[in-house]
Amino acid sequence: MKTIIAPSVLAADFANLQRDAELINESKADWFHIDIMDGMFVPNISFGLPVCAAIKRHAKKPMDVHLMIEQPDRYLEAFKNAGADMISVHAEACPHLHRSIQNIKELGLKAGVALNPHTSLDCLEYLLNDIDYVCLMSVNPGFGGQKFIPSTYQKVRDLKAMIDKAGADVLIQIDGGVDASNAEKLAEAGATVLVAGSYVFGAEDPKAAIEKIKF
Repeated sequence: MKTIIAPSVLAADFANLQRDAELINESKADWFHIDIMDGMFVPNISFGLPVCAAIKRHAKKPMDVHLMIEQPDRYLEAFKNAGADMISVHAEACPHLHRSIQNIKELGLKAGVALNPHTSLDCLEYLLNDIDYVCLMSVNPGFGGQKFIPSTYQKVRDLKAMIDKAGADVLIQIDGGVDASNAEKLAEAGATVLVAGSYVFGAEDPKAAIEKIKF
């Protein structure tokens, strides 16, 4: 399977979201990655339900909604209604993570768990057969354009080993600092979904940039 590429709309031109959504539609990208930030769980505010719904009106590919918010269960159904095809929640924000995953599944969506760079993989041990993907943050969440954290490579390898041992069918997503300098190495380590924001939307030719990181 070729690596799934999910451009992060956080790095798009907010004054031209329809244009940038159509760019993703026309490219070899596979998903839209939508970063939702509340200014509490992370020190930034991005956008919420109305913008998510607006993107959905133009998106022809699945929408992967990444909730970097406190108490995400309060908003799961609302984001489904706004167009989410899959939702990831942070383990650090969910004291009852298994329940949160089940709530996403009951809405008919694919469910993911996101982990901050410092968070151990141990919290996934009894969840791997209940989730569809793990989003490993390769920067500290909250802002686009940050530098990739090199220890992510080993974390990907360790997670791949856990998934294989459990016999689970789980995608490994990498979010933060992904570009042409590290995409192939991440894919070799076991990553199956690459989120790229600044690298794509900051490129002179975003479509060509996407093709360079698809392995």
